[in-house]
Amino acid sequence: EESYVPIHYIFTSIISTEFMIGILGNGFIILVNFIDWVKIRKIFLVDQILTALAISRICLILVCLSTVYHPFLLMKEIEVRIIIFSWIFANHFSLWFATILAIFYLLKIASFSRSIFLYLKWRVKKVILMLLLGNLIILILNLIQINIYIEDWICGNERNTTWNSRMSDFATFSDLVTFNMTMFSIPPFTVALIAFLLLIFSLWQHLQNMQHNFKGPRDPRTSAHITALKIMISFLLLYAIYFLSLFILWLLKMQNKLVHILILNFGFIYPSSHSFILIWGNSKLRKPFILVLKQLRCGLKDEKLTIL
Repeated sequence: EESYVPIHYIFTSIISTEFMIGILGNGFIILVNFIDWVKIRKIFLVDQILTALAISRICLILVCLSTVYHPFLLMKEIEVRIIIFSWIFANHFSLWFATILAIFYLLKIASFSRSIFLYLKWRVKKVILMLLLGNLIILILNLIQINIYIEDWICGNERNTTWNSRMSDFATFSDLVTFNMTMFSIPPFTVALIAFLLLIFSLWQHLQNMQHNFKGPRDPRTSAHITALKIMISFLLLYAIYFLSLFILWLLKMQNKLVHILILNFGFIYPSSHSFILIWGNSKLRKPFILVLKQLRCGLKDEKLTIL
């Protein structure tokens, strides 16, 4: 028990650090796009998606941070309802906006001659709008199901007066919520995976055409394909880690708190670190980011010289 306490604090500190990194990275995306919008009074579609994605991830991080330092069992019923609904909203849009970004890259970069693809390619905004409306239906179904779980849990608390009974009811409730989130995370992952595979196929076709046309290796379309693929690979890998962490948490059913916190450490790598991959893959975001890093480096050097 004595060794458990410091390890618990170490893992909690790591989660807090991940959260701070995620807020800084996503906040940077929002700030750069906001400044750009103020300057030119226009924001491009890809920047709208990135900004919405960054906002949803900051909301997800803040909600998760509140549950780390203020567990559900210490909350009032209305607080539990607000936190869980906020969590569902933020998690849903965080996953779907990342998937919509993958669809955007596919439609903008891939080149297929099929009429249906060309139709979708010419109507990117409408496709994204339909995706948003479609996933709102999924969100409503998710919220209805979660509300049923919350009502059952509240009724269970009113019936049971002992601490052990309440703990048992909470464990069942937590398992149901985790399982529900895991299942509703499958559709955006599947859509993003299909977009990724189609983009790979498009790149392969493009490389085959290049061999016949004897174009140089620095073809801009090839570079665009590769950049989009890197971003989508990172999203799919981090998302797979996040999905697996939710699934493992459901399987473990909160049997070991230390393992529970360790898995959360892996799971929250996704909303915290993916923003920096998006920054590096976007030239408009990358340039000011490099400038900020240089200024920080110069500031640290000046501080060291002052100390010496």
